[in-house]
Amino acid sequence: MLFKSLEFKNEVGQKVKVIDIPVLEEDSTFRFMITSRLELFIRSVYLDKGKARVHSFKEYLRRTMKWPHYEKLFQETELKNNA
Repeated sequence: MLFKSLEFKNEVGQKVKVIDIPVLEEDSTFRFMITSRLELFIRSVYLDKGKARVHSFKEYLRRTMKWPHYEKLFQETELKNNA
């Protein structure tokens, strides 16, 4: 699975980085859910005046999603013959 990162300045001007944003295909069943949760997460990070400058979206999903959905989203497909 591919991951993106996003950098922006928050409300007080600090540089903030959000890492581990999954890249999903257009027809993925999780696309809408991940997009809406990412929007909520970025909104909360933007308004947060804490000292953390790097936030992991994957860790946020692990805390907020139901475990079976999280496992389905991040399941690793094993490559045949180490290809």
